[in-house]
Amino acid sequence: MANPSRPRTAALITTAALLSAVLAGCGGSTGDGDLTAQKLDWKDCPAPSEAEGGGSAPSPLPHGGDWQCATMKAPLDWSRPKGDTIDIALIRARASGPADKRIGSLVFNFGGPGGSGVTTLPAFAGDYSNLRTRYDLVSFDPRGVGRSAPVECESNSQLDVYFQQDAVPDDKAERDQFLQRTKRFNAACERNSKKVLPHVRTTDAARDMDLMRQVLGDDKLHYFGISYGTELGGVYAHLFPKHVGRAVLDAVVDPTQTPEQGALGQTKGFQLALDNFAKDCTSKTTECPIGDTEQDVKDRIAKLLADLEKKPIPGIFPRQLTETAAINGIAQSLYSKDFWEYLTEGLEQAYDGDGKILMLLSDSLNGRSENGDYSNLLAANTAISCSDAKPRYTTDDVQRKLPEFRAASPLFGPFMAWGMLSCTDWAVPGAADHPDVSAPGSAPILVVGNTGDPATPYEGAKKMADALGKGVAVELTYKGQGHGSYDSKNKCVQRAVDGYLLDGKVPKSGAVCS
Repeated sequence: MANPSRPRTAALITTAALLSAVLAGCGGSTGDGDLTAQKLDWKDCPAPSEAEGGGSAPSPLPHGGDWQCATMKAPLDWSRPKGDTIDIALIRARASGPADKRIGSLVFNFGGPGGSGVTTLPAFAGDYSNLRTRYDLVSFDPRGVGRSAPVECESNSQLDVYFQQDAVPDDKAERDQFLQRTKRFNAACERNSKKVLPHVRTTDAARDMDLMRQVLGDDKLHYFGISYGTELGGVYAHLFPKHVGRAVLDAVVDPTQTPEQGALGQTKGFQLALDNFAKDCTSKTTECPIGDTEQDVKDRIAKLLADLEKKPIPGIFPRQLTETAAINGIAQSLYSKDFWEYLTEGLEQAYDGDGKILMLLSDSLNGRSENGDYSNLLAANTAISCSDAKPRYTTDDVQRKLPEFRAASPLFGPFMAWGMLSCTDWAVPGAADHPDVSAPGSAPILVVGNTGDPATPYEGAKKMADALGKGVAVELTYKGQGHGSYDSKNKCVQRAVDGYLLDGKVPKSGAVCS
């Protein structure tokens, strides 16, 4: 979830950067060339661009070897496949096992929309080392993201102002300011990225993946999609069911929901995660430093946010921790149980007037690096989400729905409800109410849902399985916490996923891991 106020989800794109902090544009015409025949020129990977999040070039692989990067040409407009092209940035780690055991490439999308796969795959490479024994691990920056014809909206200084705004307006003056700020951001996206904006839908990215499959030399697409990556995988299966190889969807988006329904579902999911955090803190033998009971923990957080709405506290100079930034920071920490200790420490400090840790968590969610540069996560997230989703909501819609959102979560509800206005002034019309993922004739797709997932609530896995169609989805439930299942390092989940991807062993549908 690039921003909780925007009703789409993301994986933990900036986990590695957060932990250390806390403790190509459009090309020319292709003529009559066949893009499926292009040869990729794999080279050592450069340092990530600012749009990808910055930082250093990826370190050597854990068990030897170097990361390789390349660019693939794809049509800017898939309805004109021989027209202008864009560059799609790719990264790979070659299979570590014997050549005669290699299956092919395993393509990853880690979520967003708007997350850079080129920077994320190296950050999580250790988690997938077993899969690398038989696959080249491959990821990419989807169109509009990172180095792949990135959507550009506002400058770093403008984004600092954007994320400091009051995203939970309480009166007409605050509502007008919120609407004006959102409209300015959307207008900047159109002004700076007019050529690419109509061509960043999930269906476009799915067609890029099928081109990628062919250019990589695979008869089938073997795929691992996480968070929004599950929606992308479902759309790919719908468009190219006969090309689906072994595919896993983890942290599953509900494909049947409108943006409003998705935002309400996330509101409930983050409230559940907050409840679980409070219960965990107060159930330990040592004293919980942020409250005596579960309700006390939540009441003190609510009071902190109310106080910040009136008077922000110092965050990271010269910025202050506002109510909005604090909500963002709390949301980021709920993506993983590993982050709960940072939330506890951040709240302790905030109660003492120091907002640094919550600000760092907020920055991580928003794609802001320590030097003040932003990735294009927010720009790409907005562009893809608004191009995909047809509904456009009004202030009256939000006002009418606010009681339901507040009932779902007093903390997150209003924030998520006002976020539904993100696409109201978007330049490109949305494609549909929700994506079509029906995939009759596809190979089995393993769908993994986590009962404690805040960003993609567990119920979405069943909805995705049903929408894929009878005989396609194989459901696996993980009774855990955090966003996603495989990266929880639960052995039961990893055995099931590895067994399917590496050996073709389809788990029994309905199996449960805890």
